[in-house]
Amino acid sequence: MRFGHFVPQGWRLDLAGVPVTEQWAVMRDLAVSADEGPFESIWVYDHFHTVPVPTDEETYEAWTLMAAFAAVTKRVRLGQMCTCMAYRNPAYLAKVAASIDVISGGRVEMGIGAGWYEHEWLAYGYGFPSAGERLAKLAEGVEIMKQAWTTGTSTLQGKHYQVDGAINRPLPLQSDGIPLWIAGGGEKKTLRIAAQYASYTNFDGSPDGFKHKSALLAQHCKDLGTDFDAITRSANYNVIIGETESDVADKLAWVRAHYQPLIPADRLDGVAEQYASGPLVGTPEQIVAKLTEMDALGMTYAITYFLDAAYDRSSIDLFATKVIPALAG
Repeated sequence: MRFGHFVPQGWRLDLAGVPVTEQWAVMRDLAVSADEGPFESIWVYDHFHTVPVPTDEETYEAWTLMAAFAAVTKRVRLGQMCTCMAYRNPAYLAKVAASIDVISGGRVEMGIGAGWYEHEWLAYGYGFPSAGERLAKLAEGVEIMKQAWTTGTSTLQGKHYQVDGAINRPLPLQSDGIPLWIAGGGEKKTLRIAAQYASYTNFDGSPDGFKHKSALLAQHCKDLGTDFDAITRSANYNVIIGETESDVADKLAWVRAHYQPLIPADRLDGVAEQYASGPLVGTPEQIVAKLTEMDALGMTYAITYFLDAAYDRSSIDLFATKVIPALAG
């Protein structure tokens, strides 16, 4: 199994309390630490407003961070889970990603999706089109990016995007272009786009949900004549880990205390339960057992999130020393 982890960027209120003057140093140092191993990749989210509710807490822009991480790391791969297609013109996005791929020495992953956070769509003036329109933009945008990265130009007279010989130089350093992670589990359209274009998918990480989405992806691949086995299937996980069950309980209490001053009281129980009920809550041995089950189902790349990363690296360190060695390779 392969592993990545999210670097806190504020979106999930995971930099709250850290002075703004120190936030980049926190993110940079976590990226540099990941670069030393054993994680294969680091990730950020592509959002502008915090969750579970919009607040005035800082949220850093995804592709700005991609460029910054490219300059301060040497090995670790760089991804977003996931870039919203409609937030940027796809020809422009292809140019940005290719530029950062060169800066990084060929380490960019392109996580891409249709987008969902209505509040920030409307606040930033993007409107909030129907799910069908957002998915149609995703399909057209992916085609434009694939052309740009493999041929150096892109041309498409689509319903939503029109480009006419858009030149994309430099090309990415990666010989087949930047790998595409199609994120989301939409059964009729998103998974079909994934079957057609994706090197990686990212969807439901529960055993039952993962089996269901995988079966649908396999059927789309069969219908399109693409290779299901060539697609790496990944999932995202909140990790609450402790040496003992008492330590795990303490970490969960910390989660609740962390969010209490930041979100409305009527949202606190739900957020705390979201963390407490996740698949990767437990001791290293318990988490290894859960991931071993997922590995047997074909989930071979876990993207992990540690809420406490900006404040205390003990969770990341414990996962890196006790969980990854039991599953990697």
